[in-house]
Amino acid sequence: MKRKLLGVIDATTYHDDLEELLIHRSLAALPFAGRYRIIDFVLSNMVNSGIRSVAIFPKMIYRSLMDHLGSGKNWDLNRKRDGLFFFPSPIVDYDNNKIGSFEQFGANIDFFYRSTQEYSIITNCYTVSNMSFRPILDWHMDSNCDITEIYHKDGHSLDMYLVKTSLLIKLIETRHETGYTCMRDVVNDLDNLYSICRYEYSGYTMMINSIENYFSTSMNLLNSEVWKQLFLKDQPIITKVKDEPPTRYLKGSLVKNAMIANGCLISGAVENSIISRGVKIGKGAVIKNCIIMQKCHIEEDCYLDSVILDKDVKVEAGTILKGSVASPFVVRKGTKQGALMNT
Repeated sequence: MKRKLLGVIDATTYHDDLEELLIHRSLAALPFAGRYRIIDFVLSNMVNSGIRSVAIFPKMIYRSLMDHLGSGKNWDLNRKRDGLFFFPSPIVDYDNNKIGSFEQFGANIDFFYRSTQEYSIITNCYTVSNMSFRPILDWHMDSNCDITEIYHKDGHSLDMYLVKTSLLIKLIETRHETGYTCMRDVVNDLDNLYSICRYEYSGYTMMINSIENYFSTSMNLLNSEVWKQLFLKDQPIITKVKDEPPTRYLKGSLVKNAMIANGCLISGAVENSIISRGVKIGKGAVIKNCIIMQKCHIEEDCYLDSVILDKDVKVEAGTILKGSVASPFVVRKGTKQGALMNT
């Protein structure tokens, strides 16, 4: 398996509906579930499927992504042969929501020429799932397909494509003659010359494409049945390891149905919320139905309901912030919220 399948992750996607959370980072680097980034899911799926060569194609604001992934050591991808590769896009004017731009691949065609893997799996960076690509490759080969597009059982495409590497190279090389700009163009062309197959995946998947969707998907993790479908013992979701002390729960604190990462200091009440690393919650503060990202500081006697705090936000004592499930209140990274700014 390790020499059969090449992993290709398109990290260029930008969703306007996530703008508030993408000012300082790419979608692939968006924090999720307290200690992960969105890209951890598809990258872990590849590694757990035996893939040992993964190419990531980011477009812009990718410093945070590169800092998170580093050499790929946490995913066992810091290798002398194969491993983890970054290919930042030199192209500015193309559709960010077309997965697997042939123009971008063409700018890095030598990588595909040198690849020894017979097949390639091309994916987006923003699908939350725990999926093995092994049975998909077996099904693809047994079905004599040229291209397999992975669909969810409810009928929507997951923007993931399995194709022979030699055919992928051909599609890249002939893009100007055929007019195909990406894999979606090929599979949607009724007059294409290839055998196009659909593989139906029945496991849990969510594609993060809006603030509301990000919020609801995060809140779903507090449901133990959803958690069990995503975080499997034999197929772990891998992330960057950080050495931090356990969270401290001080006298008078109260926690109910919450996910809390390491390094926090909890003096207030937390309910139905996801708290990232290094967060401080003051005495008398109440946090309900919230996503609190890394190193936020919520002072005493605050009240937050249906709020997303990006990293390094400070909420001053006595502040009240309220959103709703349909429209969570978002506070941008590194800003300060005070009692006089209440919304």
